Amino acid sequence: MPSIVELPLETLHRDVWTAVVTQASGWANEHDVSLRDAVLLVPFAQHLPLARRAWGQRSGWMPRIETTQTLAHSLPPAPGHEPGAGQICFDAALDRLQAAQMLGRQSWAAGWAHNDPRGFALAVACVVQMAHALVRAAACVLPAQRDAHWEQARAVLPLTPALAGVAGTRERLLCRVALEWAAAAANPPSDVLFDLCPSAWIAVQAGGPDALTQRLLGHAASNKVPALCVDTDAGAAELIGAASTVARLSVAVCGDFEAEAQRAAAAVLAHLNQGVQPVALIAQDRILVRRVRALLARQQVPVRDETGWKLSTTRAAASVRSVLNCASPDASSDDWLDWLKACCGAGGMPGHQRAALDALERDWRRDGIKAARRGDIARLQPASTALLRTSFQTLARFGERSQRSLASWLHVLRAALRDCGLWSRLRVDAAGQQVLLVLHLDDAALLSFEETGVQALSLAGFADWFDAALEDASFVPVSDVDPQVVITPLAQAMLRPFAAVVFPGADETHLGGAMSPTGLLSDAEAQALGVPGREARRLAEAQAFAQIVRMPQVTFLRRLDDAGDPLSVSPLLAQLALAVARTGGAGLAAAIDARVERTHAAAPVARPLPAAPDLLPAALGASACEALRACPYRFFALRMLRLQSVDELDTEVQKRDYGTWLHAVLHRFHLARTQAVEADLEARQLHAAADEEARLGRIDEAEFLPYRASFARFVPRYVAWLHARDQDGAQWLDGERELSAHPAEWAGVQMQGRLDRVDSVPGVDGPLTQVIDYKTGQAAALRIAVKQGEDTQLPFYAALMASQGEAPGDIAAAYVFLDESERIVELPLPDVRASAELLVAGIGIDLARLRDGAALAALGEGRTCDFCEARGLCRKDDWHGEELIDAEAA
Repeated sequence: MPSIVELPLETLHRDVWTAVVTQASGWANEHDVSLRDAVLLVPFAQHLPLARRAWGQRSGWMPRIETTQTLAHSLPPAPGHEPGAGQICFDAALDRLQAAQMLGRQSWAAGWAHNDPRGFALAVACVVQMAHALVRAAACVLPAQRDAHWEQARAVLPLTPALAGVAGTRERLLCRVALEWAAAAANPPSDVLFDLCPSAWIAVQAGGPDALTQRLLGHAASNKVPALCVDTDAGAAELIGAASTVARLSVAVCGDFEAEAQRAAAAVLAHLNQGVQPVALIAQDRILVRRVRALLARQQVPVRDETGWKLSTTRAAASVRSVLNCASPDASSDDWLDWLKACCGAGGMPGHQRAALDALERDWRRDGIKAARRGDIARLQPASTALLRTSFQTLARFGERSQRSLASWLHVLRAALRDCGLWSRLRVDAAGQQVLLVLHLDDAALLSFEETGVQALSLAGFADWFDAALEDASFVPVSDVDPQVVITPLAQAMLRPFAAVVFPGADETHLGGAMSPTGLLSDAEAQALGVPGREARRLAEAQAFAQIVRMPQVTFLRRLDDAGDPLSVSPLLAQLALAVARTGGAGLAAAIDARVERTHAAAPVARPLPAAPDLLPAALGASACEALRACPYRFFALRMLRLQSVDELDTEVQKRDYGTWLHAVLHRFHLARTQAVEADLEARQLHAAADEEARLGRIDEAEFLPYRASFARFVPRYVAWLHARDQDGAQWLDGERELSAHPAEWAGVQMQGRLDRVDSVPGVDGPLTQVIDYKTGQAAALRIAVKQGEDTQLPFYAALMASQGEAPGDIAAAYVFLDESERIVELPLPDVRASAELLVAGIGIDLARLRDGAALAALGEGRTCDFCEARGLCRKDDWHGEELIDAEAA
């Protein structure tokens, strides 16, 4: 058995690595060990420079200082360590592909992926997770004993005919698939360590024993090779009990997530202001620590993040994903713009011009093109057309075959990245280099993928693999400077010379509640197979926690509420508080709230009163007149300054799209309708017009299906309403008609608009020209506006129509609500000619005042302000109360 030396708590607190060197060198002298031929194993790579520095301060030879992983990778590999086709390669995304295809070939899993895709995906993830854990556990077994180890594992997880029909059979079958897959894995790279013959093995233990290290030391001792384990874990319970004598411990109880993040950041800043550094920020709650890092970044605090963040969230990953997004036939115009802008930032494709891209975006937004492949390329400017054709050529290779091997898809993706200019940008970017590495886009990796045995994938399947590969990888930026703050996991903070520790997330959810690494094994089965179970992981976390409280200053933080769910204290923190209380203290001290309270004097703004006589528009539509009447400032911002919000060009069909389409369908129907026919035929003609309009508009029928169902219910109601109008003598004259006029009262400002429909209807004194405006919304609010004489749209259209010389008879106007559940509803506007004349005269007076320099005050109220795009500009919510009252009184 190896010799074991325990280092006492007080010694560790002073200088752990000097103590390790003293103990190890004394043991080496006692056993006549040549240190220059010895190997010293440390728990983590972060300990390597610390141990080497401590040994360098001692005269004489030092041992070779490594971790098990760095040592194994520095030695010539053993035969059979490279994974072959179908074997586990520890690339989680690729292994999931192989596991899915392996399960798909099982008779008992036939049809599972089709019938329950989510359940099947979960099963695949569990199989991969368990297989990885089993291979890691087997790597800690002597190579000569590994076959016996797998036989013992099969005995732990028996598979007999008696299982048929028993609850849990599927789970046991998944376990056996994972077991046999793990047993067929290639030899682990660490096998070369068992053949290494140093003069001695020396290991530093922290946070619990490492299985591979313990097996190496036991193997060395059985071969008469001196072995030493320097155990820095004095027992978690005893260490926690003595912590109050060596560290300043405090705890902050916060109300919610944001309060905890703020107090954690303030605690870090307080330490730095006092000259206490470096500070460890423990990443126990990754989401919370990400917020803390953002708060520290505002103060320009140098931070080294040893945990990193998901590679999928980096700009480099997003730029590569944009290529796959656009390769899909249903890619939205926004997807294409994202990709082309990324290419433009990377140097651009051949002939790529920023001006062409800007023009393309303007044209697409003008025409409302939501799917790039459905737009009319002939309507674009020549430069935009050339840009789009080049882009289509770049992506054309994605559509050559629907099914490809993984290696083939990677070849296609790499070629597309080179064509569009992204490849060179990725090669010089740190995150981009890791994206290329994780996706195996280098030449050697692509060649090796030809032998993976993964079956052909569709583009969607390849995109899923792409997402999984980047989601499983973390990007850890390289830091060349000595940081003031280090973000690190709990385990990696052990035995490091931090001057202070800030430990957020010390609650029941994030600390002390370790879960089993695989959901397919019980704790007893995991222990029998050498896989760390729930209890083993909890013990390791407790020992790592005990190591943390050896630091000079530790501030724990926890919150009481997590998005509405109550959170209690971590069991480890509760144990620490009890241990401190037993030493005669009052328990853990309350942490000082280091946040600085600042008082800011109120700075209300006055109601804006701009005047811009030189910015009057040359033409006004109905919506512009309505804005002028509802709120002059809104008219100023949206019409005179032309500040317009830009809509997203997403592919999701919205109610507004349905309304636009329905207007076009009705116009097409009435253009072809010469006379009334039977209702069934009229309905078929309406549906035919709808089909033709959908075809011309390149509408995705799947996304438009809910509105198609609404249209099917609308057709019989509309036909019935139309026949009733026919019987009353109404006649359709025109639709979607563009009109303009120059009222004398407007002094040169043009009146323009598009009328949905113009009918001729009988009146008391002869035919009337009726202006109709279709509405696909609810009638309640508009009824109130009409009743109170506050409607603008119909009087505007009536005035526009009345100004046309060909309008027969007097003018009438009505809204027609198409969405009412039982019937089509008409809402006529009474005495519309008088309303139209008043509107034209009133707008003329307003325009004259604006030309004379009148202020455009923000007078909107109620719904006018609730949905106003200019509210953030007029700053209504920040007006001074007295000034507001005075303005209203004036």
